[in-house]
Amino acid sequence: MVRLEAQVASRSLFDSALSVIDALCRFGLAAVWLTSGTIKMMDPMGFRQSVMAYQLFPPAVEGFIAQTLPPVEFALGLLLAVGLFLRLNAAVTGLFMVCFLLGIGSAWVRGLQINCGCFSPDVSAEPTSPFLAIVRDLLFLGMAVWLWRRPFTRWALHP
Repeated sequence: MVRLEAQVASRSLFDSALSVIDALCRFGLAAVWLTSGTIKMMDPMGFRQSVMAYQLFPPAVEGFIAQTLPPVEFALGLLLAVGLFLRLNAAVTGLFMVCFLLGIGSAWVRGLQINCGCFSPDVSAEPTSPFLAIVRDLLFLGMAVWLWRRPFTRWALHP
């Protein structure tokens, strides 16, 4: 009987720890998207220059990315924060992180010394360390996968 109670208590502690990780992933990614989207919307020309620095797209596509990505990022953050369509938003976040990883990796392989534009669209700022940016985005990708697998539905409007 005592052993069963100990197992139940340890299981409850384990579930509580998982719930904390679930919440950190959901609200952490919401904060990332809200912050990055807001910063980019406050300096649209700076962000466009950041996109151009990657030298990956023709000018029309660069303009489209520069105009649409910041509000989409902000919307993702808002949807994660209020808890709407958590799995879908986690999947979209994961897809974006893969795209960002490819872009940063491409710039690194080609020897471009650029500010990634993730949290500061100022192209004259100190170049972002591509290694650290990749590690950061891998962490965010891991958080998105975790959230997709275990959406934190507490305080969610529509999980």
